[in-house]
Amino acid sequence: MQLPRDVVVGPDVIYDIKDVCDDLKLREGAFIVTGNNTKKIAGDVVFDLLDECGYEPAITVSKEASMAEVKKAAAQAQEANSKYLIGVGSGKSIDVAKLAATQLDLPFISVPTAASHDGIVSSRASIHDKGKKASIEVNAPMAVIADTHIISSAPYRLLAAGCGDIISNYTAVLDWELAHRLRNEPFSEYAAALSRMTAQILMDSPEAIKPDLESSVRIVVKALVSSGVAMSIAGSSRPASGSEHMFSHALDMVVPNSALHGEQCGVGTIMMMYLHGGDWKKIKECLEIIGAPTTAKELGIEDRYILEALLVAHEIRPERYTILGAGLTSEAAEKVARLTKVIS
Repeated sequence: MQLPRDVVVGPDVIYDIKDVCDDLKLREGAFIVTGNNTKKIAGDVVFDLLDECGYEPAITVSKEASMAEVKKAAAQAQEANSKYLIGVGSGKSIDVAKLAATQLDLPFISVPTAASHDGIVSSRASIHDKGKKASIEVNAPMAVIADTHIISSAPYRLLAAGCGDIISNYTAVLDWELAHRLRNEPFSEYAAALSRMTAQILMDSPEAIKPDLESSVRIVVKALVSSGVAMSIAGSSRPASGSEHMFSHALDMVVPNSALHGEQCGVGTIMMMYLHGGDWKKIKECLEIIGAPTTAKELGIEDRYILEALLVAHEIRPERYTILGAGLTSEAAEKVARLTKVIS
């Protein structure tokens, strides 16, 4: 079981980076992975703070979450004789740093600049490789430093997407329970309960999530951290990734320009909850209050791609049993998409 040792959430906590590193006995040899925009927002701040105290950091800019960027970051970290990696960004930079750190068997610290999905704390990394997006198992971060002031300054769309990723825990757990009953798959009651409770936090008060509010960011970040912890307890992504995530990954494959991961998972959750016979209308209402997409049109995706993704979603992770089973028929796919009003 891998769990973060330090989780620091609040305004201006980015300035606690030295204290966190000291607490983890990580000093000299920091290697920072960040993005073009996030370098200006937070990457340079982390570099300067560690440089001022003599920790001799190095920094690189990652353009995308691809295997090529992972190899580049790993090579640069080795060349700099780095002792640990720090990912500073909205997701892509964190995934690159996370996988590079795992490959090098080095500690990793996550410093998110947005709360768009649970990758900021999970033991998975979404990486593009040979034209396909793969979800790769990695070591969980040793620490998470989530500055709510910085995150609240990010576009609200990213925060709403993070909410979609959290709410998707509902159907992920239902899929996991189904696999446990029908395939005798190992199941953790504690991890499942934590995952459901995390989603329930948002379902109970979706009106608390609003733009430009640090209190909203705090709620979402804590929920994302809990979701990541549930996955670490389970030893897999099962508590937070089921048929709705398979649908999202399928969309990434079939759509020329897909939407944000959390947005697609939220829409997928509506349809998968319908298939489970649950209260999909409540899911839809909650996402609408938060301001997350609930339809293909709001995702900016044509209806036909929704249907295409539904038909191939079960092939994304064939070893993972979900409510999709061996796949939907064309008639069933159209029925669930139209009845839930995902397509018109």
